[in-house]
Amino acid sequence: MISLLLSFSWSFLIALFAVPSIIYVAHLKNILDQPNLRTVHESLTPRLGGLAVFAGFMSALTIFGDLGNGVQQLLAGCIILFFIGLKDDLVAISPFKKFAVQLLASGIVMVMADIRITSFQGIFGIHVLPIGTSFAFTFIMIVGITNAINLIDGLDGLAGTIVLIITSTFGWFFFMHNSNYAFVAVCLIGGILGFLRYNFHKATIFMGDTGSLLCGFIISVLAIEFIEMRVVNSSPTITLGILFVPLFDTVRVFIIRISKGISPFSPDKNHIHHRLLAMGFRQINTVLILAFINIIVIGYVVLLDHMGNLYLLGSLVLFSVLLSFILGVYKAKAPARISA
Repeated sequence: MISLLLSFSWSFLIALFAVPSIIYVAHLKNILDQPNLRTVHESLTPRLGGLAVFAGFMSALTIFGDLGNGVQQLLAGCIILFFIGLKDDLVAISPFKKFAVQLLASGIVMVMADIRITSFQGIFGIHVLPIGTSFAFTFIMIVGITNAINLIDGLDGLAGTIVLIITSTFGWFFFMHNSNYAFVAVCLIGGILGFLRYNFHKATIFMGDTGSLLCGFIISVLAIEFIEMRVVNSSPTITLGILFVPLFDTVRVFIIRISKGISPFSPDKNHIHHRLLAMGFRQINTVLILAFINIIVIGYVVLLDHMGNLYLLGSLVLFSVLLSFILGVYKAKAPARISA
């Protein structure tokens, strides 16, 4: 417990004190994010907050954490994604290069640490996965979650708040079952909290791809470890519930884009936070609503884990359809107003 508290405190303080220096240097060197048609901020703002999260997370985990059970390989993947995210924040890079680096980072944890999904635990009658299917599904899961967190980073404090909720939930389970991944969780929580001090509306710094790719990758590994730990009933579907908001948003916008005959990776203003803003909610209210939705869904799947994967999965799909319908109705009736 003391080691966990030290890990959290170190990560939090490093991130907290690093952000002002990053903001100063970013303004000094004019490394600022320009407002455009897809963004909701109105002023030049640094987007290198991921530097502070990375510094707090990495230093705390390497000093206080247990690096066994694949954590060392996780850190290697984090370093690779950190640098590609940093480059993208400084000079935009192609999606292909980002995908290639995600492939490399995923390969490190899958091959070198054997971190992968080995069973669907009875969903649709599927249990143990063939080795090829296991690697393929794990890769899709890592890349999918990593990019889902990246896509949800659209409002002041939104990605950080969602990451905080998700990581805290996984961290609780790891702590209760004595997994060394509890250190991974608390180090990320500390770094995110230190960063959020400066990221809530009106934010003086953004997370950027440096932070969102890093957080998404860490969360994807936490999700895999949670499923494979098998300490609760229906752990695959509970994981979907824990990750509900970013996964729902990603799947929804991909379906909308594909139905329009455009690339699912084409940027637009159909994300869930854009739709809530169009309803007339302010930025901070939108963040709180999405945080509340994610917490409610987590509470639902955890409390009803005994109902089984199929029941919980059906409930999540039904709720997703209902939520999509509500967002679609207001999309038709309300103008796409963006409030700063």
